[in-house]
Amino acid sequence: MRPSEVLTRATAYLERHGVDDARDSAEALMMTILSTDRAGLYARTDGLSTSEARTFGRALCQRCAGTPLQHLTGEQAFRRITVTVRPGVFIPRPETEVLVDVALEWLGERRESVVVDAGTGTGAVALAIADERSGSSVFATDLSAEAVELARENGARLGLSITVLRGDLLEPLPIELRGEVDLVVSNPPYMTAAEYEDLPADVRADPRLALVGGTHLHERLAAEAIGWLRPGGALVVEIGAEQGPEVAKFIEGSYEDVRIVPDLTGRDRIVVGRRQ
Repeated sequence: MRPSEVLTRATAYLERHGVDDARDSAEALMMTILSTDRAGLYARTDGLSTSEARTFGRALCQRCAGTPLQHLTGEQAFRRITVTVRPGVFIPRPETEVLVDVALEWLGERRESVVVDAGTGTGAVALAIADERSGSSVFATDLSAEAVELARENGARLGLSITVLRGDLLEPLPIELRGEVDLVVSNPPYMTAAEYEDLPADVRADPRLALVGGTHLHERLAAEAIGWLRPGGALVVEIGAEQGPEVAKFIEGSYEDVRIVPDLTGRDRIVVGRRQ
């Protein structure tokens, strides 16, 4: 049976089990198993070997059981880069690309900026900024040892230079950076405990610590960042869709030009403020 025919059946199977974007999921799984791209997949005329068919079948079952697609393929595209992902570390989401948009807009054409990504996870945000603003000194922090290791691996694999430090928010930064940072950027865990309980299984596969936090970390980060930002430096944070006014209020006490930025669907997604 040609791969295209197998894909048609696999798509129908995923749809029956309520998997979103079933065709894309089936294609991604088969491309991973066959070590090919989409063009190669549809150009192939040979059927799957017995081993490949079994591996594909297991992957489909795992996907239907709630295993994130990214944990099965081992990667996630993010802007111009693709990062390695694995269980235990938060999977970067497409909406977080807006966070990078706002950060890059604020940096403008500066080429020697100092940028800090607090709570980096896979390193996607820090690496995207390093990729699109070469010459910047990019630091990334995370409380999770697994995340720190993975972010370092992603930087090495992509050939992008970032400094990844383990610790809580801005605490692990070198003391000489105090008052010298141009931009602090973060996608902190902002879901509430109640929201977490309603999440689908593939989202709850991410560490709870990386998902649940409400606006507590936004408030902490706004207070801590003041001591690290240079005058005129900026704080850019991702938020939940209903958190804009609350987070903006935290930031307005010590920052100016505070604004809430929507994502592509029109939902509040980012709050940005400039140190007075």
